[in-house]
Amino acid sequence: MVNRPPLKVLIAAPRGFCAGVDRAIQIVELALERFGAPVYVRHEIVHNRFVVERLRGLGAVFVDELDEVPDDRPVVFSAHGVPKAVPAAAQDRGLSYVDATCPLVSKVHRQAERLIADGRHILFIGHAGHPEVIGTFGQVPPGSMTLVETVDDVARIEVADPGNLAFLTQTTLSVDDTAAIVEALQRRFPGIKAPRSEDICYATSNRQAAVKAIAAECDRVLVIGAPNSSNSLRLAEVAERMGAPARLIERASDIDWDWLGQPRTVGITAGASAPEVLVREVVDALGSRFDVREEIADHTPERMTFKLPRELVA
Repeated sequence: MVNRPPLKVLIAAPRGFCAGVDRAIQIVELALERFGAPVYVRHEIVHNRFVVERLRGLGAVFVDELDEVPDDRPVVFSAHGVPKAVPAAAQDRGLSYVDATCPLVSKVHRQAERLIADGRHILFIGHAGHPEVIGTFGQVPPGSMTLVETVDDVARIEVADPGNLAFLTQTTLSVDDTAAIVEALQRRFPGIKAPRSEDICYATSNRQAAVKAIAAECDRVLVIGAPNSSNSLRLAEVAERMGAPARLIERASDIDWDWLGQPRTVGITAGASAPEVLVREVVDALGSRFDVREEIADHTPERMTFKLPRELVA
């Protein structure tokens, strides 16, 4: 028998599914129970191919737009949120729909509406093209929000009334990058109104803090998540900034063994849309080449849960 080199595997905690993702997946499962298959889902319910394929196997049909949904079938809106025009169009067609928008994203939507009603222009910190950004911009009249992606963008902002501004943020951003952008905004616009509480969600903040807690010990960090998952990409960036080379992988088959090399300690974390089964798959793959000693690096326990829509639990 070949001697396998020893490897300490530090598993970040918390990691993986957050309460909003749990709720969104449950909504699709309950809709399938309630209405039978097929149930249509506008866009990926969450950014994870493994999750999407499992739900597809249960009878979910994923579409890009509402016009792909038959008149007699229900549709679920994704956890990232949708512009107001989408449920309005569903109502116009008489479609049954269930909104799986994460409640923390919905909170940002309501804040945006209130700020616009107060006559403020919103500077929104986020990533262009992300579904959450598209959904949030779709809550307010065109032209009433300006996207800010970087600190450099702050110097280029031109607004009609610089004394009547507010800022909001996407929920899945880098905590450190966002703090730098907020600082730049407050320097340039001292009277800018901040949200009552931070918009970056608890799960995003906790997962980034958990990576920071282990990165210094790690020779390599594997982040399990989809390439289009904002919060997963941020986890890899956080590890790199802490000096630990990191790779984003969707599952064990994506591990680049040449890049991994012969480390003494590997850190593992998972984005908020990645199921724990993929973490176990990666640990097992490491165990096929190394004599693995696992250690859970507890950081912050999470007890958050969100209520399910009344129409599915009544």
